[in-house]
Amino acid sequence: MNYHITTIPGDGIGPEIVKEACKVLNQAGQVFGHSFDFQEVLMGGCSIDAYGVPLTEEALETARNSDAVLLGAVGGDVGNSRWYDVAPNLRPEAGLLAIRKGLNLFANIRPAYLYRELAGACPLKESIIGDGFDLVIMRELTGGLYFGERYTKEVDGVVTAVDTLTYNENEIRRIAVKAFDIAMKRRKRVISVDKANVLDSSRLWRNVVEQVAKDYPEITLSHMLVDNCAMQLVMNPGQFDVILTENMFGDILSDEASMITGSIGMLSSASMNESKFGLYEPSHGSAPDIAGKDLANPIATILSAAMMLRYSFDLDAEADAVEKAVQQVLTEGYRTGDIYGEGCKKVGCAKMGDLIAERIAR
Repeated sequence: MNYHITTIPGDGIGPEIVKEACKVLNQAGQVFGHSFDFQEVLMGGCSIDAYGVPLTEEALETARNSDAVLLGAVGGDVGNSRWYDVAPNLRPEAGLLAIRKGLNLFANIRPAYLYRELAGACPLKESIIGDGFDLVIMRELTGGLYFGERYTKEVDGVVTAVDTLTYNENEIRRIAVKAFDIAMKRRKRVISVDKANVLDSSRLWRNVVEQVAKDYPEITLSHMLVDNCAMQLVMNPGQFDVILTENMFGDILSDEASMITGSIGMLSSASMNESKFGLYEPSHGSAPDIAGKDLANPIATILSAAMMLRYSFDLDAEADAVEKAVQQVLTEGYRTGDIYGEGCKKVGCAKMGDLIAERIAR
């Protein structure tokens, strides 16, 4: 089979990590008899530099006509880049919001798994880690505060900023269904995270999730306030299976979850629409301070490519092979700088990609 993939290297370390993920995909294709056709487009700061906007209609249309999208990272140093002090719709991150909305990518799937080999890089105590953890954060991606009406203006002589948080029952229901479907393939537990003690949107969220749960009698549903969830993730991460939550809460919690895996460079993600189409990206940022230095960890992007094989292309054996290759390289002691420890073998971004590609087998 031939698959057409739109690649968006983006800014900072994005081009480096996307290159390694494509290398791994090509090797998987060679081993299993597939081919991948990559078409690159610009998004983020590089698109602003070239076209004056973070995402062009042409780039969006190219992505829309592909089988899946592989993204690196966008943006620069917050508050310290030529792309920051401009209108919000012209900042690099606006490209992310635009492509999510333009492709209707409402469901963000972010696994957080602790490799036994990286237990030493986990900032949590060994007594908390226990036998490790394996959880998925299901984040609603196209609604909520990030997409609500916003403005800054002077009110009675005082500069005032307003951001609006809005959800409707249909937006909540469709992400809840995705979360319950994934839980059915895992340990059949969903924890829905909200702030129902304060927010009307969260009370609606909780009500709709409970309605959806009635269609999944095998699933155990519980609710947790977001501040408690943030605490529980570092107190007892093993209790979680599937975390279902809204856009901003999911953004924050998934970054927290990434760090307890040992490094944000280990956390993959998939953003899906109602079909099998998805955009796959690491959960970390563009890390401009190490861009071009062969220091980036490409594993999160490579694992995102494995998610692409699994979720968009139904190539489970191929996805398993990529994940096993990552596991093997870690077992053999190879590490990029962010996960390096005593007794390990430090390698750069390109070498890590080579090592993983070389270990892909049926």
